[in-house]
Amino acid sequence: MQAQYPPVVISGTGLYRPPYVITNAELVDAFNAYADQQNAQHAEAIASGERAAVPHSSVEFIEKASGIKQRYVIEKAGVLDPARMYPRFTPRGDGELSLMAEIAVDAARQALAQAGRTGADVDAVLCASANMQRAYPAMAVEIQQALGAGGYGFDMNVACSSATFALEQAFNAVRTGSARCVLVVNPEITSAHLEWRDRDCHFIFGDVCTALLVERADTAVSADAWEILGTQLATQFSSNIRNNFGFMNRAEDRDPDARDLTFYQEGRKVFKEVVPMAAAHIEAHLARLGLEPTQVRRYWLHQANQGMNQLVIKKLVGADAGSDVAPLILDEYANTASAGSIIAFQHHRADLQAGDTGVICSFGAGYSIGSVVVRKR
Repeated sequence: MQAQYPPVVISGTGLYRPPYVITNAELVDAFNAYADQQNAQHAEAIASGERAAVPHSSVEFIEKASGIKQRYVIEKAGVLDPARMYPRFTPRGDGELSLMAEIAVDAARQALAQAGRTGADVDAVLCASANMQRAYPAMAVEIQQALGAGGYGFDMNVACSSATFALEQAFNAVRTGSARCVLVVNPEITSAHLEWRDRDCHFIFGDVCTALLVERADTAVSADAWEILGTQLATQFSSNIRNNFGFMNRAEDRDPDARDLTFYQEGRKVFKEVVPMAAAHIEAHLARLGLEPTQVRRYWLHQANQGMNQLVIKKLVGADAGSDVAPLILDEYANTASAGSIIAFQHHRADLQAGDTGVICSFGAGYSIGSVVVRKR
């Protein structure tokens, strides 16, 4: 006999948005200045064919390739400095709140306020993001302490699917009774793990942090509660999206002129392989819950590429559904790794009515796909 679990809801969300914007035009100007410097420095090697010239980027190239028009970042000057091309963060002592915990606490407090809760109500904190600031102590435990939460906390990383994978853990913890109120935070400082000097990916990412509060429906006091009807996760190994940067690099003898080991991808392969996987995953999940794709009022999809999302929706509903069914936020925020689908959920749910269903879905490196089906209460 199958166990009967109490309904579980998302009762609050929060969003930390960094103070600085980098437009495509600003980014292109900085990148092209860097390219010119590199090409001048290595002119002889380029002329002899020993080295390829660094090609220019353009606003048109970026928007056609991705649909991205700008991104938010925590620090702007370092990224746009052609001699640096990565952010400049001030080191913090061990007794200070870390940068990642700081933005997570900001988003978390917004989610708690929306849910009518305080940190003391939380008994589990899951910090889920594509890259952690450090290996240990766990970021989640630092965030737990800063909020005055009890229970336990742990970090998890499933790249761009980290948020949906964490939502399943939160959902299961609450419905089985191992936690009463779980906070999921997704601090994504993507500007620090992007190779801004690579034309093929220099425009992709932006910084942000999202937060969600998950608790039992019968104890929730929020007026904006979303029942979790089900979760489904899947992984399939692929090397087409990778970040090989880590502590073992210093033990490896590498070419000092080689590209750094942060984010890189085979974009065309990812597009071709992930789109059908994501569409099939969502369709199968909905079928398991007795739902058809056309019965879903809104899809809050992973925000990596405009064309990718449009094709996933077309496969699901059989037509170009438009932004009302599958809203995009990546034109403003760019790819924010695991936070993208949660930002879409935060910004584009207020108009839905009680009984409406929606799907929060992420897909990314791994390959990893996570879907969470919700219904407005």
